[in-house]
Amino acid sequence: MTTTARDRRRCALQVLYQFDAATDDPSGDADALRIARESLEDSAGDEETHQAGFDLACAAWATRSEADATVAALTPDWPTHRQPVVDRNILRLAYYEMTSGVTPPKVAINEAVELAKEFSTEKSPLFINGVLDKIYKTGRDEPSEADAPTDAPTDAPTDAAIVGAPEPTEATETAPPGDQG
Repeated sequence: MTTTARDRRRCALQVLYQFDAATDDPSGDADALRIARESLEDSAGDEETHQAGFDLACAAWATRSEADATVAALTPDWPTHRQPVVDRNILRLAYYEMTSGVTPPKVAINEAVELAKEFSTEKSPLFINGVLDKIYKTGRDEPSEADAPTDAPTDAPTDAAIVGAPEPTEATETAPPGDQG
């Protein structure tokens, strides 16, 4: 069976969903962690993919407060607790990948949008793209043209062209699909 990075993210999203649905923080509960890990047995990918997805989810869960605070600042009309559980956890996963350097930001945004298309509502991809694009734009230090090396080619491909991912677009509206409040 071929394993893909998307299968790893699917596994991570599944575990994050379970963590979020728990009444207590599962990160310190060995039984809850075991159950979440075992739940991946029927998921796409092999054992290595499942473990990598579980590890990714645990890392994203550890940064959820920072992710939630960042998202809340950008979406004051849609606080984290009102966002659909799937969307909230896709944002947490992408935030972790973007800020930890695990994944290039544009790839993380594209993958988050693809997860939203697969697992959430019709309007979720637009919401997630808009929020993550704002995080990306506020978190990067964009050098001016004067800072660019003079010998740099002007027609060099962008990150998106290299990985085949579309450039993130800024959403005109960043309201999550459906009022979950």
